[in-house]
Amino acid sequence: MSENGDMRLAPFITANLEEILMEWETFAASLLSRGERMTPLALRDHAKEILLAIALDIESDQTDLEQAYKSKGFARIVEATRTAAMTHGALRHLAGFDLRQLAAEFRALRASVLRLWLRQGSLDESALYQMTRFNEAIDQALAESIANYSDEVARSRDTFLAILGHDLRSPLSAIANSGLYLSSPGLLPDGAPLEAARRVNRSAARMTAMIRDLLEYTRTRLGRAIPIAAEAGSMDHICRLAYDEIRAVHPERTFKLQVSGDLHGRFDAERLQQVLSNLLNNAIQHGERSQPITLSAYGDAEKVTVQVRNHGHPIPPDQLQVIFNPLVQIPTARIDEDTSPSSGLGLGLYIAHEIVRMHGGTMDAESSHEDGTVFSARLPKTPLEARV
Repeated sequence: MSENGDMRLAPFITANLEEILMEWETFAASLLSRGERMTPLALRDHAKEILLAIALDIESDQTDLEQAYKSKGFARIVEATRTAAMTHGALRHLAGFDLRQLAAEFRALRASVLRLWLRQGSLDESALYQMTRFNEAIDQALAESIANYSDEVARSRDTFLAILGHDLRSPLSAIANSGLYLSSPGLLPDGAPLEAARRVNRSAARMTAMIRDLLEYTRTRLGRAIPIAAEAGSMDHICRLAYDEIRAVHPERTFKLQVSGDLHGRFDAERLQQVLSNLLNNAIQHGERSQPITLSAYGDAEKVTVQVRNHGHPIPPDQLQVIFNPLVQIPTARIDEDTSPSSGLGLGLYIAHEIVRMHGGTMDAESSHEDGTVFSARLPKTPLEARV
């Protein structure tokens, strides 16, 4: 307590931590539409550690020289604050927050703490000093968080370019080698030309999907929504087209199709085939080769639910939180001639989610050893108006 009976800022933060964190959580959820799907723990992230470290920093002794350096942004903050702030910046990048939203979180945190604290009573010289120390600590934490966020952006860009080069090189090599085989028919055993042609088809399909996802991703990053042209149709027909296509490209795998209920509605058939293609290719990449991949659809009076299920190593809970964000790489436990060591560009699930969202629907994922990995898209039979 200060001389006039008011609680000092550092112990106030510690004593009112839950109320402050509740405000942080509410504000973080309002910044991003996908924030509503994040758990309270993920929304709060490292806010508790940041606040406790800042409280410790405020109470620590500081020389005039240290204060002068800190006011210029040169001082080192409490290591716990630095670590928590850096981790927060990295995780906010992974969750899809942009730099403005990240800075807004810290502005809101600053405002919440000071507003709650100043309700106690009048300001005195000690209070002004504590506010100065608090603002310095917040500014330093924000600087550390932004710096690590920027590092993650650069790392994601470099990883994206490396994966793009690798994943395009693999199908290109398959096409080139198959072309060489096909140009030398006299040297090939029976059946080899047909297998070479299949390799060309598979590789061309992979490259087409990657290029298509790149174009869609570029569209969304420029602020333009993926266009939807909904027409009367049947999800049964859409699923069968995707089912026949994936079986033709991957004859070595086992697929199952299950449909039931009323599957008629207004859909963009071409876009939803793109969704199913992305989900099925993801299942091929991460599912066990010996286990079937199931595409199912069932409808009720208001909506149609489409699911793709595969069996294999479950996706960890922390990755499920961000699996629909762009450029997220989910490692695969299996490598074969049709699956590159990387997990693709990290755009397929993001594009699928955006197309479903533009239909007015929702998409989620569940994963466990017992039930496998299931991606579910729930689409209203009367979608949102087409947007370009």
